[in-house]
Amino acid sequence: MTDLVQQPSAGDVTSEPARGGMADHFRDYVRRVRLGDLGSLPIIVGLVFIAVIFQSQNSAFLSSRNFVNLVVQMAGLTTIAIGVVFVLLLGEIDLSVGYVSATASVILARLLLNDWPWYVAVAVGVCVALVIGLVQGLIISKAGVPSFVVTLAGFLVWNGVVLIIIGGLGTVVIQDRTIVGVANTFLPAAVGYAVAAVLVAGYAAVLVLRTRSRARDGLPTAPMSLLGLRIAGLAVLGLGAVYAANLSRGVPLVGVLVMLLLVGWSFVANRTRFGRHVYAVGGNAEAARRAGINVDRIRVAVFMISSTMAALGGIVLASRLRSVDTAAGGGNLLLNSIAAAVIGGTSLFGGRGKVSNALLGALVIASVDNGMGLLGLSSGAKFVVTGLVLLAAVVVDSFSRRGRSQRGMA
Repeated sequence: MTDLVQQPSAGDVTSEPARGGMADHFRDYVRRVRLGDLGSLPIIVGLVFIAVIFQSQNSAFLSSRNFVNLVVQMAGLTTIAIGVVFVLLLGEIDLSVGYVSATASVILARLLLNDWPWYVAVAVGVCVALVIGLVQGLIISKAGVPSFVVTLAGFLVWNGVVLIIIGGLGTVVIQDRTIVGVANTFLPAAVGYAVAAVLVAGYAAVLVLRTRSRARDGLPTAPMSLLGLRIAGLAVLGLGAVYAANLSRGVPLVGVLVMLLLVGWSFVANRTRFGRHVYAVGGNAEAARRAGINVDRIRVAVFMISSTMAALGGIVLASRLRSVDTAAGGGNLLLNSIAAAVIGGTSLFGGRGKVSNALLGALVIASVDNGMGLLGLSSGAKFVVTGLVLLAAVVVDSFSRRGRSQRGMA
């Protein structure tokens, strides 16, 4: 849903709305697609294709129960991918997010095991991750070491830290009701509808205020009919999702928390000076430096964001599993976190992407994993399909970027 409130990336001149009515805006959209500005179109088409294929093979795929399961399953991945989006916007990479998330979650679990209050345990885990991001960011920006090398070292170091903290316990069961409730609490039907209504009302307010601001500044604005269509579309999507969830256990609390994170970080990326500087540095670091932007500070801040979101994602994953063990942060978590951001539409070349790309990409990955699980396919098949989807996303991004570059719009 936050994809609807995103502003165009810095320098995205083709995204500027044209003056006129609905027909003019539709023609402008078609023109931008032909120029290579595909936006979220490929991912939406892909999601429809995935839904049709898996539903035709197993009617349980689009059931309300499976929808709720999907929301819970993708919550941790989406949270981590939000931080990865910021890193990719700089044209950097963070290979440590998997084990940074595990470090935060095992610290949380050990502190809870020693009867620490849940809020103190959460704060300690997140602060440790914040410091990790600070240290890695400083090494990258001040020492000039490539982020690939620094975060690969972090991948190994924090994996070792996880094993040290767990020690000989093997598995640490989380019994704190608040932490377990993060991923295992479901809202009453009325509360779910109220949350959806608030989100729709907030989105409508943002659209109206933005339109008035642009009109006051003499900038092109979308027609009211288009604004109404967008608001109605979000209302149908949001209320439909709540209705489907209420047919099962209700809207998962963790789904609401993830939406709040998406809205908050979308605001940071698109409505603050810091966000504009992130896009500027990702587009051309040297030009940003000459414009007076502290490039090193932006890099450090972004890696701190990445580690912090990894910590929160790790806590969500621990809540869902109700435990942590020596395998925490391993498996395909790192690859899926990066793949979610890229598949969702964030460019590997830097400077282009949206926070909502994390949600779209995670939805694709979780849908593929969930659907193939329903069909009883092997983990190997899941890896193959996920890899092909990731490759397709990168190829589309590469061709799109090449087309825009040839037209002087990249």
